[in-house]
Amino acid sequence: MADQSILSSRAIVGMYFERLTAQAGMEWINDVSNYFTSDQPIEVYPWLGMVPVLREWIGGRQAKALRSEDKIEIVNRHFEATLEFALRDLRRDKTPQIQARISEFVDRSTTHWASLLSTLILNGASSKCYDGQNFFSDSHKEGKSGTLSNSITVDISTLPITASNAGTVNAPCPEVMQQAILSAITQMMTFKDDQGEPINETAQAFRVIVPVGLMTSTRSALSMVKQAAATVMDMSDFRIAASVNTRLTAGGWTDKFVVFRTDGALKSLIRQEETKPDLKVKDEMSEYAFDNDAIQIGLDTWRNVGYGRWQGAVLAQLV
Repeated sequence: MADQSILSSRAIVGMYFERLTAQAGMEWINDVSNYFTSDQPIEVYPWLGMVPVLREWIGGRQAKALRSEDKIEIVNRHFEATLEFALRDLRRDKTPQIQARISEFVDRSTTHWASLLSTLILNGASSKCYDGQNFFSDSHKEGKSGTLSNSITVDISTLPITASNAGTVNAPCPEVMQQAILSAITQMMTFKDDQGEPINETAQAFRVIVPVGLMTSTRSALSMVKQAAATVMDMSDFRIAASVNTRLTAGGWTDKFVVFRTDGALKSLIRQEETKPDLKVKDEMSEYAFDNDAIQIGLDTWRNVGYGRWQGAVLAQLV
């Protein structure tokens, strides 16, 4: 007879924390977003301008204050998930199905960040960021930056490729995808800050996030991108990773992708959390179990996401 104690509510809670400790998470989440804790319903982040550049010492020091007219506001939202197990299922389960469900339940707290951040990406061309422009826009401007665009189109028919078939915008050949990725990175390298200085001149690490349809060509393209970057842009230390995001596909993306800079101190997106996921249990001794012959475990958290530094992201539309 199976050991019933392994399926007690106490054992289930133990499974939860064991999985939580071992959980690796999704690498792209940390690559493209900063994580901040919160202690109030709304957090306001003043967006400070860039520090001044070095100048020749003539006539003493000339201190310059940081620009601070822009700001980001992120309102914490309450999220929950509740899982119920019938006591008969706990008693009868002779396979690891319940343990698997607990693992999936824990994973939801990480994939929830992926869901929230993916929504930001999907809505980036129609949602405002701190400078009053849409996050992906061709009209960004700050101080002495000039007008800048982090939303580009890439005409695959005009790219300098040797392949006999460029493919389509929904399924480009690897060489087309390689050139498109480099076009987005090249665009990012042209951005200037509010002092008129290059803002991404030290950038060396990037992550390409693509919908499912662009997965195959992207993976093949990345094997060529580093060499091409070193040849075309004289940056042999480039590190370019890729992530396939099925949520972008569900959101209607088939012919576009985003390149994020991942080695900047300030990321393009923000994760804000007031309370970490809190586990609550109605166990076998609860009134709920007495009335319903079931136990419940629930997660709830206060968190939200928002747009950060647009200069670290470029949306590329294939045409």
